[in-house]
Amino acid sequence: MPSELPPSRVPDPMDAPVIRWGVIAPGWIAGRFTEALHRHSRSRVVAVGSSSAERAQKFAAEHGVERAYGSYAELVADPEIDAVYVASPHSHHHEQALLALSHGHPVLVEKAFTQNAAQAAELVDLARSSGLLLMEAMWSRFLPHFDVIRQVLAGGDLGDVQTVIADHGQYFDIPPTHRLLNPALAGGALLDLGIYPVSFISFVLGAPEQVTANAVMTGTGVDAQVTALLRTGTAHGIANASQAAVTPTTATVSGTQARLEIDGSFYTPQTVRLITRDGVTHESASGSITGHEGLVFQAAHFAQLLADGRTESPDLPLSETLSIMRTLDEIRRQIGLSYPGEPASEAASPEQG
Repeated sequence: MPSELPPSRVPDPMDAPVIRWGVIAPGWIAGRFTEALHRHSRSRVVAVGSSSAERAQKFAAEHGVERAYGSYAELVADPEIDAVYVASPHSHHHEQALLALSHGHPVLVEKAFTQNAAQAAELVDLARSSGLLLMEAMWSRFLPHFDVIRQVLAGGDLGDVQTVIADHGQYFDIPPTHRLLNPALAGGALLDLGIYPVSFISFVLGAPEQVTANAVMTGTGVDAQVTALLRTGTAHGIANASQAAVTPTTATVSGTQARLEIDGSFYTPQTVRLITRDGVTHESASGSITGHEGLVFQAAHFAQLLADGRTESPDLPLSETLSIMRTLDEIRRQIGLSYPGEPASEAASPEQG
């Protein structure tokens, strides 16, 4: 058992190569991404595209972005961008990432990566055949404390991992027309919030061998709360997501020798505690970048991959993104959640819980 937790190996984002970003969809997450990038790296968002010229211009004025376009086609035609960040609702990721890839741009796509695994596979196939960098914007994977967890898991300090629990719940006082309640925009707790715990469990345990899920649905037909048991070998991963209550948003990894604890919000920059079976506690160092400013780490990682001529991230390969999308599809199938244009979900078969 180590006398202390290993330091993070994540580089300072200021040391990352400089690239020029174009942003599709100037919403809330795009604003946080741009602010983090401009404050903590040398890269810049130089162009923004929206279906509304007015929204694009407003975003550009607020965030110091040089060019604003009233269509996505104009953005991807800009010859002075090095990469495209797709920051729209899940329902639009496939179409917009496809557009950017088709114009030869490396693409960072917000999570959930797409609406379903079939859409994800089409993007992956195009990126691979075109030799273009494509990455899911699961920003947690690239944070310093996730690298500490990665090293602890690789070192075997926990013993045999038995249980992984991850949770993400928020309370939203929103009308039925809001995107989170709208099936046409792939609404619901799972794709918006549940992606974090599902991805965390994948990070620790890999792809599940068995999925068992249950949910409470809203009046609009999407999930208000969903819980899934993801079993891999003898280990259980428990993922919970809710858009009806503020939950602790913590994560734990428990093994036969020790456990890891990550406080809420576990998916933002945090410290990590390792607690041995006999109660000895070790804690990782905290960093200076906090909250959603941590979005800069995924952008810096992407910039380094691009400079190195790589087309996938070793920390979140496209094969894992596809696996996560298949897990989300299976959870949706079991809870009866389908979106417009998709086949209706069927009841779970006995072997799948």
